[in-house]
Amino acid sequence: MSKLLLIIKREFIAKVRNKSFIVMTFLSPLLFVGIGVFVGYLSSMKADLKTIAIHDETGRFAKEFKSDDEYKYVDLSLVDTKILKDSIVSESYEGLLLIPKAADNTTLQKSIQYISNDSPGVSFIEDLEEVIAKKITAENFQNAHLDTLAINHAKADVSINLAKATGEEALKGLNEIKIIIGGAFGYLIMMFIILYGNMVMRSVIEEKTSRIIEVIISSVKPFQLMMGKIIGTSLAGILQFLIWALLGLTAMFVVSSMLGVHMGATAGVQQQAVEAAQHASGSQIQMYIKELWNLPIATILISFIIYFIGGYFLYSSFYASIGAAVDNETDSQQFLLPIIMPLILGVYIGFFTVINDPHGTIATVFSMIPLTSPIVMMMRIPFGVPLWQIIVSMVLLFGTFLGVVWFAAKIYRVGILMYGKKPSWKELIKWLKY
Repeated sequence: MSKLLLIIKREFIAKVRNKSFIVMTFLSPLLFVGIGVFVGYLSSMKADLKTIAIHDETGRFAKEFKSDDEYKYVDLSLVDTKILKDSIVSESYEGLLLIPKAADNTTLQKSIQYISNDSPGVSFIEDLEEVIAKKITAENFQNAHLDTLAINHAKADVSINLAKATGEEALKGLNEIKIIIGGAFGYLIMMFIILYGNMVMRSVIEEKTSRIIEVIISSVKPFQLMMGKIIGTSLAGILQFLIWALLGLTAMFVVSSMLGVHMGATAGVQQQAVEAAQHASGSQIQMYIKELWNLPIATILISFIIYFIGGYFLYSSFYASIGAAVDNETDSQQFLLPIIMPLILGVYIGFFTVINDPHGTIATVFSMIPLTSPIVMMMRIPFGVPLWQIIVSMVLLFGTFLGVVWFAAKIYRVGILMYGKKPSWKELIKWLKY
C-alpha cells in the first residue's frame, strides 16, 4: 500500500472513530428537527397583549382601529395629552397615537405622531398608517363626490394561476422552496468546508507543535502528508453526509407515504394523481411534496458530492498551508478571513440573485468562479441548469484546485519545519519562491 493511501486511511479512521464525529453524525439530524420544531413552537406562541392609547382630537379615526390578540386600542381622546405622555413614561401603555386637529387632510397626514419608550416595529407602524390612510382616502373620495361603493367594486383582484406547458397545475412559491433546498446544500458545503478545513488546520498545528511531524516527514514527502490529510478528512465528511442523506430520504419517504403521495418515476406527471390530490384533504401539501420529488434529486446529490469534494480540496489546501505556517490557532486568525470571505460572498450572491434570476449573468458568472461555484451552483441546480454549465464549472473548480495545491504545497513544505516565527503575508510569498 502506498504511503499516500496509508496516510488517507490513518486520517479517515482517526476522524470516524472520534466520539464527537459519531455523536454529531446521528445527533445533528435530530438537532435540526428539534430546532425546526422549537422555532415552529415559538412562532405559534402568542405575544403579550400591548395596549395602545389613542388621542384623536378629530374624532374621526379612533373607532377605525380594531383590537386583536396582539394589540388593544383604547380611545383616550378626552384625557389630557400630558397625562398620557406621563403614562407612556411609566409604561402604563405601550404607545400613544396622537392625532391632532388640522386645517385639511393634507396637513393632518403629516402631523400625526406615535409616542413610545421603545422603537416600534416597522410592520406595526405600517398597519397604523394603512388604517389612517384608508380613512382619509375614503373621505377624499366623498369630498370629491365620488361613489366609493362603485370604486370598491371597480377594484380588480388579480390572482394569476400558474400552469406548465404539459397542462399540469403549477404552484406558487415553488421558487422559494427551490432556493431553500439549493441554499441548504450550498450552506452545508460552506459549513463542511469551514468545519473540516479547520480540522485539517488543527491536525497540522498539533503535529507541528508536538514535533511528530518531523518524524512523519522523514518517511513521507510533505506533499503526500498534506494530500493524505485532505483526502482522509474529506472521505469522513462524505460518509457523514451520506448518512444524513439516507436519514433525510427515509424521513421524506415516511412523510410522503403518510400523506398518500406516490413516488418514483410515475410520481410527478400523472394527471389522475394531480386531480385526486386537488380534491383530497391537504391537497396543496401533497402537490408541493410531489413537486419536490420532481426536482433533479439525483443531479443535486451527485453535484453536491462533487462540489463538496472540489470545494473542500480547494479550501483545505489553504487551511493546511495556514496550519503549517503558524504555531497555534491564535496566529491563524489573520489568514482565515480572506479564505472565509469568498464563502460568505457565495452565500449572499446565491440568496440575493439566484432567487430572482437563477439564470442571469451574475448568478451564472459566480457559479463558474471556483471559489464561489460550489455554493452558487448548488443553489441554481434546483431551477434546472444546462449540463454543460455544470461540467464547465466542475472542470474549472478542479483545475483551480490543482493550481492552488501546487502553491499551497510550497508553503506547507517550508512552514511545517518553521518554529517560533509569526509569518506575514510577505513571508508566505517568499516561501512560494523556495
